[in-house]
Amino acid sequence: MLATRYFTEQILRKRAYLNEKMCRDVVAAPLLRIVQDDGRIRHWGTVTLPGETESRILRVITLPDGETLHNAFLDRNFRKGAP
Repeated sequence: MLATRYFTEQILRKRAYLNEKMCRDVVAAPLLRIVQDDGRIRHWGTVTLPGETESRILRVITLPDGETLHNAFLDRNFRKGAP
């Protein structure tokens, strides 16, 4: 599985509630997918964090290839259909 050094060394370390499988699941079946001006791709999907019952929206950013993970975070401002 591909991931940038930034993703593995910074994102997963700083956001211990995330794991690579969650991010891969969002990329595989996103609610919404948008290509940024720089070519990177935003993917939004639902995840349920360990110890929680309610699902949340996770935004995952990949490189232009659509599979190399670069960034991920919970997106409280997500509105379906809006960039």
